[in-house]
Amino acid sequence: MNDTPRIRTVLSCTLLALMVTASAGACAGTDGHPLSAKPYDAAEQVSFNAPADGKKADPDKALEITAQGDDGRITDVTAIDETGHHLAGELTADGQRWRSTGSLTAGGRYTVKVSTEDEDGAPGTRTFTFETAPAKRGLTATFGPEAGTYGVGQPITAALSMPVKDKAARAVVERALKVRSTPAVEGSWYWVDDKKLHFRPKEYWPAGASVSVSGNLAGVKIGDKLYGGESKPLTLKIGDRIEAVADAGSYSMTVRRNGEVIKTMPVTTGKPGFSTRNGIKVVLGKEYFVRMRGTSVGIAEGSSESYDLPVYYATRVTWSGEYVHAAPWSVGSQGFANVSHGCVGMSTGNAAWFFETVRPGDIVQTVNSFGDTMDTFGNGFGDWNLAWDKWRQGSALVADAKSAAHQPDPTRLQPSI
Repeated sequence: MNDTPRIRTVLSCTLLALMVTASAGACAGTDGHPLSAKPYDAAEQVSFNAPADGKKADPDKALEITAQGDDGRITDVTAIDETGHHLAGELTADGQRWRSTGSLTAGGRYTVKVSTEDEDGAPGTRTFTFETAPAKRGLTATFGPEAGTYGVGQPITAALSMPVKDKAARAVVERALKVRSTPAVEGSWYWVDDKKLHFRPKEYWPAGASVSVSGNLAGVKIGDKLYGGESKPLTLKIGDRIEAVADAGSYSMTVRRNGEVIKTMPVTTGKPGFSTRNGIKVVLGKEYFVRMRGTSVGIAEGSSESYDLPVYYATRVTWSGEYVHAAPWSVGSQGFANVSHGCVGMSTGNAAWFFETVRPGDIVQTVNSFGDTMDTFGNGFGDWNLAWDKWRQGSALVADAKSAAHQPDPTRLQPSI
């Protein structure tokens, strides 16, 4: 019993010694150097291939950083441009060389931090900056339509300043073209041709949505000697969901706003030989007055089908001349027969109401006609007639995308009635 206090004293001293040892170990690295030691200046230990004296680096050449001598090695490299993008790279196993594997941004400014250690394991660091030369060729995208408020069927368009044919280059471009919607939607770009893309959601845009489009292409390497340039962003507002369905079989048109029927009216559509196109079309614009001639759609002057008429309240749905418009000369047939040359005709009062109700981007669909289906591209916006899985195949980002035949660019022909 007399030894108990002594045993406790010995145990306490031993525990204190262990605590002191642990504290000493916590303040040093595994190589024996204090972790709080300031890294030495490694300026003499590394070199890089970026030009000196304020000259700009060639963005087509990889950045290389090399350890000098045999008394140290590179342990890490971080290269970041002014936009916050990291430049990817690889460090050799012996730490003697780091080389960029990602593409440098043209016209960019990089800050590079190199971490090293000497032969004794002491840490070093070197930080330097350099700029890359601007691109000699800059690919830009012009977005459409113009800023404003549109219907739920309005596709976004991107017109490129030069053609892009290579699939890998297309993927770079497509990744940089950003479409954001509030509320969010699922959507995709479709390459109409080498210089034109369309974007649409899987379903129609939500009524009241806000849509912003940007092209983050500036300085991005797209292909051999080809970089992106600045593209002006676009902001759109989506209005109510207006859908008009013209039924050629019942000679009527039904118009819905946000799912509720707001008007049903008698119409006439294309007669045999001039049948109205089936399918979904998008309002392209509105013209209070249009002079319509049969010669503009291939009808010989003086033939039994020839016409030359003043037309009012004309809402255009194809570039080739299909409209929804006032047709007072056919009021007796509206609701009973199809007698037009392809347009949807109605009374002047109904045409005026329709003209004032719809806006570009609204949906006009024709059903039960003997006409062909609306072209997907080339004669307005027939984008919604393509099933979603096939639409996705038009994206360069889809692995199994298949090439598809496309219609030529739209030719603004004169209207038919």
